[in-house]
Amino acid sequence: MKAVVFGYQEIGYACLEELVAARVDISCLFTHEDDPGEEIWFHRPIEMAKQHDIPVYTPETLKDERWIKRIEDVAPDFIFSFYYRHMISARILAIPRVAALNLHGSLLPKFRGRAPVNWVLAAGEGQTGVTLHEMVEKPDAGDIIAQKKIEIAFEDDVYTLYMKMTQAARQLMKETLPRLIDGTFTKTPQTGPSSYFGGRRPEDGLISWQQDALSLYNLTRAVTHPYPGAFTYFKGKKLFIWKALPEDVRDPGPPGIVASSDPLTVCAGKGTLKLLRVQLEGEGEMDGSAFASTHAIENETLGGSI
Repeated sequence: MKAVVFGYQEIGYACLEELVAARVDISCLFTHEDDPGEEIWFHRPIEMAKQHDIPVYTPETLKDERWIKRIEDVAPDFIFSFYYRHMISARILAIPRVAALNLHGSLLPKFRGRAPVNWVLAAGEGQTGVTLHEMVEKPDAGDIIAQKKIEIAFEDDVYTLYMKMTQAARQLMKETLPRLIDGTFTKTPQTGPSSYFGGRRPEDGLISWQQDALSLYNLTRAVTHPYPGAFTYFKGKKLFIWKALPEDVRDPGPPGIVASSDPLTVCAGKGTLKLLRVQLEGEGEMDGSAFASTHAIENETLGGSI
């Protein structure tokens, strides 16, 4: 089986590794140049490609005719996309002899689109998964080849859930590749309620204290390290909340007011949010109670903007 791979991030690395282990003839890897403004916390597929002498290309766009011609010349049986960030055109999707397949980080048709690992946590879902599906022009809408479910623990955050998804993606590829190679795989149309989400931006982490404490907890764990973080404002500066826990407290006080400094606890629209790890803009990360002691935060109101 001959393949062209598009991939990035830890899931891209793990899936590429499974292709190598299955002795798939990988003609080339299309990946991304690292963004200097992004924390590189993951293994990069380019590392795997270099170990196995796989040609690597990092175009800023796939619209250039030379890339289309290069893939056509390869004449792959399959195209695989594993967390590749650029749109792959219909012309490229039509090239492979058998299929163009994408590994998506949700149980399709739910959570189509960008940043599914963040959105599924922010929504407070108890289950997610990974889906290998056929690529069509409409994002994440093609027939399903295989899926693997993942339970979301209450303690999971974006990093722990992403690593669960990486292991699920690796196992899915290990189990599915033999059927792709021998041509016995099946395709199932997507059915049931669908949802679509766009990419998240750093400003989407702004906390509204009018929300209930559980929703705020879900937001904090959805965008904590290695993502930009949930934040509020304290005396005109951003206060990042890296770890928190919701508490079911009746009538705690006006939303945003600090109810306690030890432990550092803030009133929400319903319940309270215990701030376990915080970081004031320009300072280091610290324990919530230590921050409260250092900054005399009790009875202050958090929120607003600069």
